[in-house]
Amino acid sequence: MNQNKNKKDIRALSLQELEAYFSSIGEKPFRAKQVYDWLWNKNAHSLSEMTNISKSLREKLENHFSIKPAEIHIMQKSKDGTIKNAVKLYDGNIVESVLIPTAKRTTACVSSQVGCSLDCTFCATAQLTRMRNLTAAEIVDQVILIDKQSREYYQKPLSNIVFMGMGEPLLNYSSVTDAIRKITEDKGLGMSPRRITVSTSGIPKLIEKLADENLKVNLALSLHSALEEKRNQLMPFSMKFPLTSIMESLSYWYQKTKSRITLEYIIWKGINDSNEDINALIKFCKSIPSKVNLIQYNPIEGGKYSQANFEVTQQYVSVLEKENIIVKIRKSRGDDIDAACGQLANKH
Repeated sequence: MNQNKNKKDIRALSLQELEAYFSSIGEKPFRAKQVYDWLWNKNAHSLSEMTNISKSLREKLENHFSIKPAEIHIMQKSKDGTIKNAVKLYDGNIVESVLIPTAKRTTACVSSQVGCSLDCTFCATAQLTRMRNLTAAEIVDQVILIDKQSREYYQKPLSNIVFMGMGEPLLNYSSVTDAIRKITEDKGLGMSPRRITVSTSGIPKLIEKLADENLKVNLALSLHSALEEKRNQLMPFSMKFPLTSIMESLSYWYQKTKSRITLEYIIWKGINDSNEDINALIKFCKSIPSKVNLIQYNPIEGGKYSQANFEVTQQYVSVLEKENIIVKIRKSRGDDIDAACGQLANKH
C-alpha cells in the first residue's frame, strides 16, 4: 500500500497524456481510450479490473501508476434522511460530503478542499486550516460514492450536484473544472451540467474565467449582505473583492452563459434584518438576472450569530416578491448530524 502511495495516480493523466504515454512504450494509442473508459466510465478502482488490457500491459502500468480512490470512513444518517459522509483520502486526510434527498431528486453536496482558505465568520469549515486542494479524481469519487448511496437508500440515481461542501471551489479551479468535465462528458459519468451548481464566495476574475469555459453549469454566489461594510465583517476576505467588481463579473457571467445567478443569503438577528438590508439586496438583484435563496442559519460551535425571527424572513420574501424577484426559503437539512450549510467541520 505504501508503494502505491508513492506512485502517480493514473487518473491524474488526461486522455492526451495517456495516449502519449502508450506511444512512448510502443503501445497503440487506442489503449489509452480503453484505460480512460475504465477510469471514468466504469469507475475502476484497480488496474487489475481492466480485463480487456493484457496482463503484461497491466503489470507494466502497475509498475508506474496506481489508483487512489477515496472511501467512506464514517457515514451518518439524519432523522430527515440526509446522509453525511466522512470521506477518507489516500493520504489520510478527511473531507465531508452530503447526500440530500427529496421526493423528486437526490443532491450531492461535495467538497473541493481539505479545510478552507477563507475566513467567513459564520461557517464551521472556515475554522479549519486548509490542508490542500482535492484532485479532480477525489471530487469525482465523492459523486460516485453518493450516487451509490442514492441508489441503495432511495432507489434512484443521483440527480444534482452542488459544490457547496468544504472549501472554495474557485480556489481549486483546475481540479473543479476538470472534475465537472469528467462528470458531464459522455465517456465519463454523463450527467447534465445543468444539474451542477458551483457556489462561490465571490472571486471576480475566476467567475469570469469560469464563464469562458462554457461548461453550462449554474453559478451561486454566497452574498449574505449587499452592503459592503457589513459583508466585509461577515466575510473578511471579501475586502479584496468589492461588490462592484463582483457585480461586473456576474454581469459578464450572464452575458456569456445566459444563466441566472442564485444569490445565497442567510438572515441573522441584529446583523442583516433591517429595511436597509432588504433594500440593498433588491438593488443588487435588479442589477443582474438573479434569484434569491434565503438559507436557514445553522448554529456552529462557538458561533456568535443567531437566526433572524421568522417574521423578518417573511418580510424579505414579501418585499422581494413585490419587486418581481424570485425568492425561495431553503430549509435546513441534516442539522442534527452537523450536515447542514456551514456546519461541515470534521467533528468526527
